[in-house]
Amino acid sequence: MELEVRHLRVLCAIADTGSLHRAARELGMAQPSLSTQLRRIEQTLGGQLFVRTRTGCRPTPLGRAVLSRARPLVSELAALVTETRAAAARAGGPQLRIGATASRAIPGWLRRLRARTPRTEPTLQMDVSANSLLRMVAAGRLDMAFVHEVEGSPLRVPSGLCLRVLVEREPQFVCLAVDHPAAARHEVRLRDLAADRWMVDSTVDGEWDALCRVLRAAGLRPDMLHGDYLTAYSLAATGEVVTVSQPTARPRSDLAVRPLLGDPIGVRLLLAARSEDELNRGYAELEEAYWEAARQAPAYREWLGRAGAPGTAGGGAAAGGGAAGVTGTADAAAGTGAVDAAGARVPLSSPAALPRPDGRGGRRVPAG
Repeated sequence: MELEVRHLRVLCAIADTGSLHRAARELGMAQPSLSTQLRRIEQTLGGQLFVRTRTGCRPTPLGRAVLSRARPLVSELAALVTETRAAAARAGGPQLRIGATASRAIPGWLRRLRARTPRTEPTLQMDVSANSLLRMVAAGRLDMAFVHEVEGSPLRVPSGLCLRVLVEREPQFVCLAVDHPAAARHEVRLRDLAADRWMVDSTVDGEWDALCRVLRAAGLRPDMLHGDYLTAYSLAATGEVVTVSQPTARPRSDLAVRPLLGDPIGVRLLLAARSEDELNRGYAELEEAYWEAARQAPAYREWLGRAGAPGTAGGGAAAGGGAAGVTGTADAAAGTGAVDAAGARVPLSSPAALPRPDGRGGRRVPAG
């Protein structure tokens, strides 16, 4: 076997994550395939590159020597690809390449982008992995990406990216059959679902771990099934499972979408790009599209009103603050809690973590 750049990327990923399991997820590979590839690389180079322990992997002296040469090569190649793609895009005319994890805001975002720049047709790359999309932005394959960061599972943001927070903490709801006894409640208690099986898409970065943490904290040990959310919603409609749902999801005649009491699961919504100028190309349209989707979701609209969101029934006109519109590097956006008008941090559970209506961040959500 001849050593290739993709093999060097494998070695760097294992060293950076300290784990074959995490490296496999980072690279979008199955762990057995990654283990086999590592063995072949070690056979090609003639020695062991990593020591495997119960706590992970660490480079051997030979591994450190190889990594010291591999990292500059991988970095230089990534820079070459990024610069070449940027040059090709400039030569080919105006383009806007966007990526996103699943969201009800996507159709409205595309519609608004087309209306703002009629001569530019935005392209869309969907992926369940926010980390994969961020790497694509950093590599120049996307201009920007709208991603979800699950609470308790920080995203691995490549250096040099700029982030803007759309919503500091979006609560995650539960989706269940419309005739489920808990569907009669405005807010569902986790203990009301103690006898149910959950289906979760474990390929969504951080989602499986977040739900397991929440259920363990509630003293629950339900059966957990792996599956994509299209399948999960179909099974939920028949009462086979319950599943996590974004609050912007619209109810169906056979499904109910309800908040969880205490909002135990949250995500942060981010727009990422390589520069402030790139962020400005799509943020305002994304913001409008997200709150349009929120207005069309009765359960979310009701939740926002109870939480005291500005412009909703139950919310005062001056109530809002939020991290929507907070801009900076990955380091600046990595804190917990939103930023109020004075620049102070506020708890994620505070109504002040909802978008502000004063033009500095997310738009208010009108009642209706």
